[in-house]
Amino acid sequence: MMGWTLSRYFLVRYAVITLWFFIGVFMLVFLVDFTELSRRISDAADVSLASVASVSLLRVPMIMQQTVPFIGLFAAMATLVSLNRKYELVVARASGISAWQILTPVCLGALLFGVLSLAILNPLAANGFAVSEQLESDLRSGGAPRREADNAPWLRQRTSEEGETIIGADAVLGAGTQLAGAVFLSIDADGNMTERRDAALAVLHDGYWELSDVRVHRQGQYLEPRATDRVPTSLKPEYVAERLARPETVPFYELPSKVQVARSFGLRADAFAMQFQSLLATPFLLVAMTLIAATVSMRFARMGQSAGLILGGIVAGFLLYVVSVLVKAFGNAGFVPAYVAAWVPVVVAMFFGVTFLLHKEDG
Repeated sequence: MMGWTLSRYFLVRYAVITLWFFIGVFMLVFLVDFTELSRRISDAADVSLASVASVSLLRVPMIMQQTVPFIGLFAAMATLVSLNRKYELVVARASGISAWQILTPVCLGALLFGVLSLAILNPLAANGFAVSEQLESDLRSGGAPRREADNAPWLRQRTSEEGETIIGADAVLGAGTQLAGAVFLSIDADGNMTERRDAALAVLHDGYWELSDVRVHRQGQYLEPRATDRVPTSLKPEYVAERLARPETVPFYELPSKVQVARSFGLRADAFAMQFQSLLATPFLLVAMTLIAATVSMRFARMGQSAGLILGGIVAGFLLYVVSVLVKAFGNAGFVPAYVAAWVPVVVAMFFGVTFLLHKEDG
């Protein structure tokens, strides 16, 4: 039976290596995102490097959240390989400690890493990304905002006062209730555009859109600009949020209420339910990654670990991640239940790791 001192040593070793991997990936992601963001808003006037750096720092947690499974995989492999190279695993196993006892603190560390990513990293990522979008919109407001047609959100509404209105925007802010660079096109009964309103910002309230810094075009004529304007709407904030907000921008603890409210309005909310189940499965996904790492890192070799074996572990981890993303897409589309799409790849990977280790260790 492995004592607490040795278990704590393995756990601390895994935590330190994970921390170094996390810091290294964080710096790399920040440099890449800072460079790309600087290029993207280079046409805006009076933009300082400090402003770009602050926006990039707010965006980095969102990207880091996507790299957590890979950090867990590489940290587990590096921990076990380093213990093997220093003969610490050899001595531990020679004293009668089984591979399962050795893996217990490492798997526990992976589970805690996943829980911390949910409790700390996810809220930082969701809130930071929302603030970064607002800051980026403010930075680019002095220049000419560029709309990407494929990504621009569009909504259609109909009211007794305005008739049919088509709504577009450059960016979605405030979890879907704020539109930056908004365009409101009024359509008559014959399908002709009668009026166009361009607003720097549109905020959805109960029963109306509040527009700021508005320019109005009516039947080919440019009217006087308006500081504020209102457009009646029958759209509910929950509906707009479900249509426009990215599930990744909603904190983990708010997702259940979002799903419940959306479904109360008759909306399916598959994307929000899938995001919640995926985040809930993250700690166990890291445990599965650790088991996969153990299948290629615990074998002792006098001349070091086989490069082909380690490469096979990396490929297996990437395949697990790709399958998880693919099944998540089916869950987002509503083809399979969210809990099935989120948990089946994790459970299958854990069974694979346990079966392989049982075959190697216990015959």
